[in-house]
Amino acid sequence: MVAPRRFLPSTSLLAAFEAAARTGSITTAARELALTQSAVSRQIKALEEQLGVTLFVRERQTIRLTLAGDSYAREIREALRRISSASLTLKANPHGGTLNLAILPTFGTRWLAPRLGRFLKLNPGITINLVTRLSPFDFRLDMIDAAIHFGLGHWPGADLTFLMKEETVPACSPDFLTRHPVRSAEDLIDAPLLHLATRPDAWEKWFSAKGIAAEGVHGMLFDQFATAAQAAIAGLGIALLPTFLIRDELARGDLVRVGDEMESAERYFLAVPFERAAYPPLVAFRNWITAEARSSENGGALPGPLAEG
Repeated sequence: MVAPRRFLPSTSLLAAFEAAARTGSITTAARELALTQSAVSRQIKALEEQLGVTLFVRERQTIRLTLAGDSYAREIREALRRISSASLTLKANPHGGTLNLAILPTFGTRWLAPRLGRFLKLNPGITINLVTRLSPFDFRLDMIDAAIHFGLGHWPGADLTFLMKEETVPACSPDFLTRHPVRSAEDLIDAPLLHLATRPDAWEKWFSAKGIAAEGVHGMLFDQFATAAQAAIAGLGIALLPTFLIRDELARGDLVRVGDEMESAERYFLAVPFERAAYPPLVAFRNWITAEARSSENGGALPGPLAEG
């Protein structure tokens, strides 16, 4: 259903209003838009007349948003951002085939990014834009076609495709282990433990799996695995890390295992909103990443830059 024309102001009116609202100045907005002050004032006045709402309180040479204007400015700013983003995406890939993918930071940098060259070589017409998201979001409110999700297999409004399971292992630097000898799982209780903000009970679960009562364990808190791993390498404590993300560090000896692996109850999935399921670039990506994940779990080597394809 097409909205009535009176509810669809021109982008020039909206741009003038947004600039004035953001800068709090007609003069600054005019300079930003390469217009005269009177032109910006006329556009804002025309917008107010079209909407039938006062957006600014005018006090001598200054302007101040009304409550309605402030709320409207927030909505318009996001709408203009999305239009700008869509236009930029179209300009970068005028033939279509753009895929906006939300990724988990360390999974994206350690596992996905090194493999993307293979996908792009197989699908040269597709452009992938990566954005970081640490927790689930509403696909209806974000310009995202799909997301890498770690959890129990539920995302409202989206279909989930299983990618891989995860095993975590306690790891620390060799120097730390020299200073804090670990002879049994019980020894970890009194050691400095490193925690991930998105998994605050991970250590409790690990100790519980070993039959050890360890409620309320404390230690440094990190928002990403990458920083937790670096802290462990620096000798700040023991981190509970996914083994597939620290293979290189373990192989080089930067990190050493100080306990048994534990399989997480959660899994990695590709989350796709139902309405985007048939989008060709997304279909191609889903087929590729599921095959890549199977290869990875079966011990497949990471392809070199000249061995892709």
